[in-house]
Amino acid sequence: MAGQEVRYETNGKTMVGSLHRPAGGGKAPGVLVFPEAFGLGDHAMEKAERIARELGYVALACDLHGDRGIIGMADLGPALEPHRTSAAHVRAHVTGALKALAAQPDVDAGRIAAIGYCFGGTMSYELALSGADIKAAIGFHSGLQVTSAQDAKQIKAKVMALLGADDPGIPPDQRQTFETMLTEAGVDWQVTLYGGVVHSFTNKDVDKLGMPPAFARYDEAADRRSWRQMAGLLEEVFAA
Repeated sequence: MAGQEVRYETNGKTMVGSLHRPAGGGKAPGVLVFPEAFGLGDHAMEKAERIARELGYVALACDLHGDRGIIGMADLGPALEPHRTSAAHVRAHVTGALKALAAQPDVDAGRIAAIGYCFGGTMSYELALSGADIKAAIGFHSGLQVTSAQDAKQIKAKVMALLGADDPGIPPDQRQTFETMLTEAGVDWQVTLYGGVVHSFTNKDVDKLGMPPAFARYDEAADRRSWRQMAGLLEEVFAA
């Protein structure tokens, strides 16, 4: 799982990402992998490694809090507040990661996508809202509240949200607001709901986070199906 350490600066902090390359040489598309709200840990790095190994793309698992720090539940609110409230702050963060990936010599900078898990999915949408030239923005059990809905017309990417239908953190009215924003902006989007599924359904170790199963629970079928949907969209946009 260990990837190459990639350092870059955003918002005055040193970010320490984990870069994963496919076997073989030559240029390949790149995928940013934004982690869950707690920070860059095994979950996001495992997904990045799998993207490189199975799909053949260069994947950068991105730092969230600087120096690859992990934040506990009690400190999450203050740590995430700037990302949630300031478009300038979160855009500096995500575009810094994009520049770091695009600068890799074996990455085709014209074919980059962003995916993310939980708050990381929100960050992939924020990158799209910035007008960045990415091909897709994909979120798994991702928050749908963004800082700058008024900028949706700047989105160039195809947008995908893969959600648990029973996720208490993403209620139907939030989904509707998100869908309306994208529709009115003319964005190519899709939202998939997995019945009986709640939050963090891709994380096999979610029980270690101390959240009740009614809120966060791994689901093998939803994990498998959502991976296939992501892989299908990446194949589509990178072939275009």
